[in-house]
Amino acid sequence: MTSSSSPIAGRGRPDPAVLAAIEFLLLDIDGVLTDGRVWFDGNGLEYKTWHCHDAAGLAYWHRAGGRSGLLSGRGGESTERRARELGIHEVILKRLDKGVALDELLARTGLDPRRICYVGDDLVDLPVLQRVGFAVTVPEARPDVFPVVHHVTRCSAGFGAVRDTIEELLRARSAWPPAQYRSGRP
Repeated sequence: MTSSSSPIAGRGRPDPAVLAAIEFLLLDIDGVLTDGRVWFDGNGLEYKTWHCHDAAGLAYWHRAGGRSGLLSGRGGESTERRARELGIHEVILKRLDKGVALDELLARTGLDPRRICYVGDDLVDLPVLQRVGFAVTVPEARPDVFPVVHHVTRCSAGFGAVRDTIEELLRARSAWPPAQYRSGRP
């Protein structure tokens, strides 16, 4: 999708200080970290595609001191494995009532919802998007999502949308590009 045809976020962009204070990045999986397609082989094993730019962005986010979580209505062994590989701090799967799942996360961690960025793309994400400090979606999101978000990513779902979000947050902290390098390695 080109920038001239990109959907417009409905809520005003938060003050830069709000973005700089974000400490937790919470992500939907299907339609955000992936392009939303799910494949099954003849044995019923599930396959998804994960973009390396998003993985690198999560590494930069963690290096800058940020914490992360996944919140999905689906689950699966491949998702759990990828979460471990990416160093995700909180993994909440098979939860269609994401508002209740957010309440449980807040109670367990003591997080302030204003210090959370959530990236979601569908109707089940609305209860979370409406409560967090920085609500983000992807260009392919369902139409009802755009009015409640602060930002629409430049990149598509599964093709760097999470990385776009992370760069926005790190720039607000003046931690981009320094977060890219630690001990001389990207």
